[in-house]
Amino acid sequence: MSVKPSERISRVSEYYFSARLDQIRQMEKRGIDVINLGIGSPDTPPAPEVINNAVESIYLPGSHNYQPYRGVRELREAFGEWYKMRYNVSFDPESEILPLLGSKEGIMHISMAFLNRGDGVLVPDPGYPAYAAAARLCSARCIYYDLTSENGWMPDPEHIEKTGVEGVKLMWVNFPNMPTGKRASRELFDKLVDFGRRNNILIVNDNPYGQILNDHPLSIMESEGSMETALELNSLSKSHSMAGWRIGMVGGSKEYIDYILRVKSNMDSGMFLPLQRAAIAALKLPDSWTLELNRMYRERRETVYALLDSLGCRFEDGQTGMFVWARIPDGHTCSMDFSDYLLDRFALFITPGAVFGANGKGYVRISLCNPVEKIEEAVARVNARQEGESVKENVTLLSGI
Repeated sequence: MSVKPSERISRVSEYYFSARLDQIRQMEKRGIDVINLGIGSPDTPPAPEVINNAVESIYLPGSHNYQPYRGVRELREAFGEWYKMRYNVSFDPESEILPLLGSKEGIMHISMAFLNRGDGVLVPDPGYPAYAAAARLCSARCIYYDLTSENGWMPDPEHIEKTGVEGVKLMWVNFPNMPTGKRASRELFDKLVDFGRRNNILIVNDNPYGQILNDHPLSIMESEGSMETALELNSLSKSHSMAGWRIGMVGGSKEYIDYILRVKSNMDSGMFLPLQRAAIAALKLPDSWTLELNRMYRERRETVYALLDSLGCRFEDGQTGMFVWARIPDGHTCSMDFSDYLLDRFALFITPGAVFGANGKGYVRISLCNPVEKIEEAVARVNARQEGESVKENVTLLSGI
């Protein structure tokens, strides 16, 4: 091969789930019935009115034209009204909200808009791998800060400051947290904003789980001074079961939004209008939609607790979001090995916490994006085969489960 890839490509590797899902597909081709509890992709559809709105909009004049880079005003207004209702945050829809093709796009756009080579980026450990990947692709320096059970999985701005923040330009936070399921407090967000203002660091809160199993949604943009030093990403992927639709947003000051738009406008040509109109319908859904969604996830969470008990894992009750974070059983030292063990012995996949950083080595994450019946099947499989043979030793047995 004569054409070599860019240097930046060597700074990132294939996303963990991409390779793991290939392995699971190969197992299924061999007749093994794998129960996949690792992926956080909602398995229920959006509300019927959301789908109907998208379908009807396809036939409207102008639907297939290029759309504004900022999104249509009606979508920005809907996001603004939703933020006011859900978080008591007032954004100017004209200049302080930018719709995105999913909030993951926003992680890369924000990084490209603000980071230069060598800039420091504070990244949570454990945390969403995309934060570090985006920093590396921008030739920035990842500086990991610890989230641990000892500190309640919360960042400590004072400790971070004492360790030194010279050259740091951006800090990623993610509350409600993935993977740990921890909620933020108003006090934490106030401290983070104060930390950002004093040290001239942009604080970005990634907030896609705010409406899932969370009775008290909070936004960092509620904190005094946040418009000076903070941004917030949000998404309809989890809150409205629209992961594949790729609809998100970033909110913040006009100056910051304009910087991000410079990147975005050179990367895409606007969101398909029927998707925008469907998003408007989703954002206007009544509270009953969220209540019913959370009733379903609460029921699933209880069943996941039963599975974790069967596996000998320890966990905290009352976690937010669509995952449960749990410590691996005594006798196991690495979540990667424990995940391999479960896949091999029970044809059961759950995500090893080490994917999210060194502090996740002793933990696993289980998704709530499966019907109760499927999770109950996993419980039954574990209970029935605790003394059974491994998948590799008995493919035929497991294929009939």
